[in-house]
Amino acid sequence: MLYPLLRNSLFMLPPETAHQVSMKGLQLAHSLPMIKHQLANRFQYHETNLAKTCFGLHFPNPIGLAAGFDKNASYLDELEMLGFGFVEIGTVTPKPQAGNSTPRLFRIPDQKALINRMGFNNDGVEIIAKRLKERKEKSNSKLIVGGNIGKNKVTENNDAWIDYCTNFKVLENVVDYFVVNVSSPNTPGLRALQEKESLRKIFAELQNLNKNNKPILLKIAPDLEPSALDDIIELTNEIKIDGLVATNTTLDRSGLKGLNMERAIKIGAGGLSGQPLLEKSTGILNYLHHGIGGRIPIIASGGIFNGADAQAKINAGAALLQVWTGFIYEGPSIVKNICQSLSANK
Repeated sequence: MLYPLLRNSLFMLPPETAHQVSMKGLQLAHSLPMIKHQLANRFQYHETNLAKTCFGLHFPNPIGLAAGFDKNASYLDELEMLGFGFVEIGTVTPKPQAGNSTPRLFRIPDQKALINRMGFNNDGVEIIAKRLKERKEKSNSKLIVGGNIGKNKVTENNDAWIDYCTNFKVLENVVDYFVVNVSSPNTPGLRALQEKESLRKIFAELQNLNKNNKPILLKIAPDLEPSALDDIIELTNEIKIDGLVATNTTLDRSGLKGLNMERAIKIGAGGLSGQPLLEKSTGILNYLHHGIGGRIPIIASGGIFNGADAQAKINAGAALLQVWTGFIYEGPSIVKNICQSLSANK
């Protein structure tokens, strides 16, 4: 009930500043045992009726946090306290990156949307792996952690597979699954790697390294033509891809109207997320689900704010769900609220 007031205050700050303030506040709350217990009791979904197993991993509930929120694996304990069934870190690159120049994250509140052009800003795979290893050694946490991996901006596309393999080797023992990110609109040329032969090379090299059968998924853009989606469906028949994440942010601004469209034009480049992405991303999900025929699971991401949105994704073929922009607008109750809604409709 208090979150709308808190959100309004946070929205007076620049988006990245608001993010830092929020997470530092959560860190403080997590460090105080009584408050930590109260928050966990308030926000976690404690029933087991939504638990499920996907690509060999047991998820306590199907609601995860998409990559891009906890890029550097700095807040996993705090996010676990809020009830997420899994958290995807990254996007991680072999070398540290500052990302694109600021401002690079923009709100469109009346559309419950964001535009970002972050540019894979992260601490680099070595530092992130060290952080994850230290957490694993001192924690008995059962939180499932995914590693979203990408290439450095300076790496040519012909050598991109090397960056993905570097990330895999360094993170293999500290994450539970991987997501190959070739679909961010904010690294020049990256989306060209969604072409069939590029994907074949990346996944072939990764699976050659994957002696322990760590799940490796592919995250795709919502802006692909049906022919490109068909190529991906065909590729899942040819090489080992353990699952898909559908979808990343969109370059399409057609979901915005009037002044919001004008504002988006002024903002310029970047990926649009939030409610305007819901219908588009769900359509991609549905197309992939029917094309794949349920052979591999799909994680749905894009425009999920409430139980109805989540149910629409499940009806379209999603095995698991990820929120991001919805978390910003709906607040820390989002996981429990969605889980309670899904449970009531079972």
